[in-house]
Amino acid sequence: MMEEEELEFAEDLEAILHLTPEVQLAIEQVFPSQDPLDRADFNAVEYINTLFPTEQSLANIDDVVNKIRLKIRRLDDNIRTVVRGQTNVGQDGRQALEEAQIAIQQLFGKIKDIKDKAEKSEQMVKEITRDIKQLDHAKRHLTTSITTLNHLHMLAGGVDSLEAMTRKRQYGEVANLLQGVVNVLEHFHKYMGIPQIRQLSERVKAAQSELGTQILADFEESFPSQGSKRPGGPSNVLRDACLVANVLDPRIKQEIIKKFIRQHLSEYLVLFQENQDVAWLDKIDRRYAWIKRQLVDYEEKYGRMFPEEWCMTERIAVEFCHITRVELAKVMRTRAKEIEVKLLLFAIQRTTNFEGLLAKRFTGCTLTDKKPESTLDSTNPFLDDEGGEDVGADKDDDLSKPRKPKAPDNPFHGIVSKCFEPHLYVYIESQDKNLGELIDRFVADFRAQGPPKAGTEEGGAVLPSCADLFVYYKKCMVQCSQLSTGEPMIALTTIFQKFLREYAWKILSGNLPKSNSNSGGLTISSLLKEKEGSEAAKFTADELCLICSILSTAEYCLATTQQLEEKLKEKVDKLLVERINLTGEMDTFSTVISNSIQLLVQDLDAACDPALSAMSKVGHMHYLSRVSNPTSCSSTLTR
Repeated sequence: MMEEEELEFAEDLEAILHLTPEVQLAIEQVFPSQDPLDRADFNAVEYINTLFPTEQSLANIDDVVNKIRLKIRRLDDNIRTVVRGQTNVGQDGRQALEEAQIAIQQLFGKIKDIKDKAEKSEQMVKEITRDIKQLDHAKRHLTTSITTLNHLHMLAGGVDSLEAMTRKRQYGEVANLLQGVVNVLEHFHKYMGIPQIRQLSERVKAAQSELGTQILADFEESFPSQGSKRPGGPSNVLRDACLVANVLDPRIKQEIIKKFIRQHLSEYLVLFQENQDVAWLDKIDRRYAWIKRQLVDYEEKYGRMFPEEWCMTERIAVEFCHITRVELAKVMRTRAKEIEVKLLLFAIQRTTNFEGLLAKRFTGCTLTDKKPESTLDSTNPFLDDEGGEDVGADKDDDLSKPRKPKAPDNPFHGIVSKCFEPHLYVYIESQDKNLGELIDRFVADFRAQGPPKAGTEEGGAVLPSCADLFVYYKKCMVQCSQLSTGEPMIALTTIFQKFLREYAWKILSGNLPKSNSNSGGLTISSLLKEKEGSEAAKFTADELCLICSILSTAEYCLATTQQLEEKLKEKVDKLLVERINLTGEMDTFSTVISNSIQLLVQDLDAACDPALSAMSKVGHMHYLSRVSNPTSCSSTLTR
């Protein structure tokens, strides 16, 4: 019974002393200890086994028990001391709480006193600053009133002066004064409800309108559209009038520019009328020479009259280009039957040169539509630039090398030369004719010179006519791309396709040696056949050299045609790229390559046939001799 009570007491004590892991961890951090008795998972059996690991260790059991009893007495003393020390803790705590409450009440009273004093100070500051704020508002309103009155005085005086100077045509003073009046008037937009301000605004608008009408009349008087000649030079009045026009409505400036340019180019329309001899394409240089003289004359006489930002020189040149394009289109439409390809190319060359000159002289800031100038990248056989530079450059350069930077776009490209595009059919027809004659010349030269001979430098090399053909193609492509990147390029591509096929047929396939052999290669049946002689035709060394030359030329044409297709796609408009396709022509050259290789294989087959036939005969005879001598055959089998 006693044992059961002790067991229940031990279980209750263990339940009371069981601590949570968080509490146990906190205790270990505050009171670190290595004693096994302090561990939360203390096991009495393991601890006793540790003290007495063997039977011999039980000899000092009395010493161990004494040490444990001593430790228990010390723990009891410590617990007793702690319990006695906590006897008065409750009373001390209540006393400390009362003292804290008294201190809080005192602190609250002090805070209330401070708050009352702060409110009194704030009220005092408000009373002090009330008058200061009133003074600040009064000062701000007074400053605004004075500023507005000054602006009003300036506006009223400026309007009076503006009207007086306008009547006297004192444009130099008006230019500066008008800008100032306009700036001052902007400050009165919110006061337009006041009749006096609205009246001043209407007077300014009337003065601006009167100035515009007056300046246009002065220019009309100095530069009449018809009748008398232009004066010898500009006047200071007109120069100042241009400064005033900068401040007025932009339509005044545009009207001045339009009238001056129209009057300046009126002589051009008379000299180069459609019915005049100098209006035709063979004298197109005179048009460009005339405008060059006029631009020089303008710079000398009127360069300082117009503000620099008006770009009058460029505007004159641009208007000349527009007029020239229209006039040339009219003339060519009327005399279309007289247009020859040389004349057309001459006019186009002179026109593009003039457009390039404009690009060097002007920036193109007055143009609304800027068209980029197409350029041709460097790829074999089109390695050299369009301008003809580096013509003798090595054609085997690494294509991975960095390319030359493209030249800046020409904003004036096509501003005049666009009028030639409807007549480029003359150029296309001429190229068709020239390429036909070129192919015929290649055929005639090949027949006259004969095929390349074995043992010479030309033997087995690419035919020279191939390079000549693609060089001519490049020249035509560059010329046409400078004129148009639209339908004419598609028409030129069709001609290229036509003569690539003719070159493949007439020059390459047409000159391949003929063979009557149908040999398809070496087979078992051919080895077993008895042949007294080879029936397949053999080619001479010169014929083999010709086949190799045609093979090399076809391979060169195949690679170059692919590059030609890429360059044509770069040149043509993006919307027309899909219409550029030289796959059929590349297939034609591939067929020539296949036929050439087949001929070479046939020749090799024919050359090997006699030796293979002899080998088959020797083997056959040796077999017959063994069959005819059974003794030798049986001995051979026995061995």
